[in-house]
Amino acid sequence: MREKPAVSRTRPLVLAAQGLLTAIVDSSEDAIISMTLDDVITSWNAAAERLFGWSAEEAIGKPVVGLLIPDDRKNEEAVILDRIRRGDRVDHFETVRRTKDGRLLDISLTISPIRGVDGEIVGASKIARDITDQKRIARELKEADQHKNEFLALLAHELRNPLGPIRHAAKILRARTPRPDELEWATSIIDRQTEHMTRLVDDLLDVARMSRGTIALRRERVDIATVLEAAVEASSTLILKSRHQLRVTPLPEPLYVEGDPTRLVQVVTNLLDNAAKYTEPGGRIWLSAEREGDAAVIRVRDSGIGISAEMLPHIFEMFNHAGMSVERAQGGLGVGLSLVDRLIKLHAGTVSATSPGPGAGSEFTICLPLADKSRKPVAESPPAEVTTRSRCRVLIVDDNVDSVDSLGMLLGMMGHDVTTANDGQGALHVAATFHPDVAILDIGLPTMNGYELAQRLRQEPWGKDLVLVALTGWGQEEHRRRTAQSGFNHHLTKPVELDALQEILNVAAMSVPADKPTVG
Repeated sequence: MREKPAVSRTRPLVLAAQGLLTAIVDSSEDAIISMTLDDVITSWNAAAERLFGWSAEEAIGKPVVGLLIPDDRKNEEAVILDRIRRGDRVDHFETVRRTKDGRLLDISLTISPIRGVDGEIVGASKIARDITDQKRIARELKEADQHKNEFLALLAHELRNPLGPIRHAAKILRARTPRPDELEWATSIIDRQTEHMTRLVDDLLDVARMSRGTIALRRERVDIATVLEAAVEASSTLILKSRHQLRVTPLPEPLYVEGDPTRLVQVVTNLLDNAAKYTEPGGRIWLSAEREGDAAVIRVRDSGIGISAEMLPHIFEMFNHAGMSVERAQGGLGVGLSLVDRLIKLHAGTVSATSPGPGAGSEFTICLPLADKSRKPVAESPPAEVTTRSRCRVLIVDDNVDSVDSLGMLLGMMGHDVTTANDGQGALHVAATFHPDVAILDIGLPTMNGYELAQRLRQEPWGKDLVLVALTGWGQEEHRRRTAQSGFNHHLTKPVELDALQEILNVAAMSVPADKPTVG
């Protein structure tokens, strides 16, 4: 019996392999296209149809250049085919291709030669993968990194500005005994520039709280006239420094809203500061408020540099300086307008900006829902008369020697008995004999943090009625909760407002027995 030719035995295997290959190509998530060396499409899988929009019937027989390649990239195909003819493989070539509906896609191409039975190269196989999302994310990350670098440069610039005058004033005070006018001048500079730095830090902390959704409003019935008056006072230094003319239009009628008075003052102050920063010296600023329907409408207008039409839609974005360079953006980190927008939204209101264009000034408009007329304002209780003891025993604990010494000196000048320590163990040692009425503790202490120290002080026989005050750079809600859980009565952030601290000391002194001996 004659044996069948070998080809007849291998043919079913070849057909099976071809069928398997076809199934793999058809089910692939990547577009797989084959073409001749003359640029004519010979196969087109289902993924190619999904990606580019053309069916196999529409694509097969058409040239790749005319169907997929944008006009500005037509030379790419000739270069690719030249490499294929040489037997090269092109891996992960990133380019742009056009879809049936005219969209441009970022894709990654891998192109391999197709060889005939005799080994000769007869075409090319292309695998195309859509990388539009990856490219978009990469661009966004690059932009975010650029914004971060710009912000860090701006932050360094803004912190150096007040640090320079503070250092100069300190050197003047150390150089010789200053005259009274020189002393007033130097201390005013230090106080003013420190306040500026504090506002920068507060803005950053507010942004962080907003991002986490942890900022809380202390709502009450608020008189808009009072808000405008407080904001004008807060912005007066910057406005006077630039010799601006500020015109405040009296309210035609009383206007009340439900909100947080501190935050509303912050909003209007930010708008006035913004107007002052972007208005040339001697320019004009207008502030007004009126009723429009059921809303209180506050307007801040200026004769400043204006805002371009391109920048208006982005004016309330974070770290935005209205398209100005870092050098032109006087004072501030570009977070003020973003804070205004977010705070007003928390008050169920809106804020918008308009401008005729560069050099033509700008106007910011706040709309807030009016308060319910039926609700009566809460009458304020008259302040109780207090008689405070002239002295209060105060323990200050901070590992920053300059901080603890300077605060101790200030409280001593205010008439209090003060002792200090720079760590937890030292604080426990001096407190055992000093028996403070008030302990002001930093949280980030070495070896024993402020939370543990507070708990240890509370356990002492004399520590039950001790007034514990956390004085720290940490001001987030979670830190306030933890200080309360650790037994603190108050949580203050650095740099401390002396008026707030003095109020705490006054209240604490009221409960101190009059016959308790003082030190010194």
